[in-house]
Amino acid sequence: MQNVLLGISKLGKNFGGVTALTALDLDVERNRILGLIGPNGSGKTTFFNVVTGIYPATSGRVAFEGGDITNFSPQKVYRAGVARTFQRSRLLLPLSVMDNIILGDHNQLENGLFFNLFRRRALASQYREIREKSRDLISIFDPELADRIFEPAVNLPMISRRRIEICRALISNPKLLLLDEPSAGMTREETFRFVDDILQIKDKIEDLTIIIIEHEMSVMERITDYCAVLNFGQKICEGTYREVASDEEVQQAYLGVD
Repeated sequence: MQNVLLGISKLGKNFGGVTALTALDLDVERNRILGLIGPNGSGKTTFFNVVTGIYPATSGRVAFEGGDITNFSPQKVYRAGVARTFQRSRLLLPLSVMDNIILGDHNQLENGLFFNLFRRRALASQYREIREKSRDLISIFDPELADRIFEPAVNLPMISRRRIEICRALISNPKLLLLDEPSAGMTREETFRFVDDILQIKDKIEDLTIIIIEHEMSVMERITDYCAVLNFGQKICEGTYREVASDEEVQQAYLGVD
């Protein structure tokens, strides 16, 4: 299909005798937001880790923009146009907001000894460019936070830290963004504001596809175009949020039944 950005075919992942993913088929449509739902241990984060090259696939195929990226290294997946965040914050809290964002694009920066010592004008130009790019990204979320770009991340609340992590993923101009429980650690009010942030990103950044893992169902209901539900490493349902939420098998596996 021409509109499929990420195509998953018969994807499997075993850890010794434990099966985390079983013959998973999933088409991720370009420029849409897919929600990945499932109970703990259902294979959601494992799926992210296999797609991004952290874990090798045991079987099956991962295709991105029609090309096979199965078992690419994380660096090659990143260069192909896939970026992600993680469940637990990976910010370097003593570093500034800008330093943390820049780390997301370090592979694209000239940082060799010769460049730093002998091409000072080019170095200064590169610094100005990445500084403005970082400021522009953070401004999408919060213009006031953009004014604090040189402050240590440790001074900021959780919602601001999560915003920085997403900016760090976006700095490389990915076509596919994977968000792994981005609202973790936030208050209900922060979560509501954060959903607005993501929708704003989607509106302002062209050609961006998002897959989000999230346990807060109010987030999934507001943010997603469609959802896929995993249980024991298998896809058990796919459709709009309302369709999957009303599915009996999904209710038994995840949402609970009376």
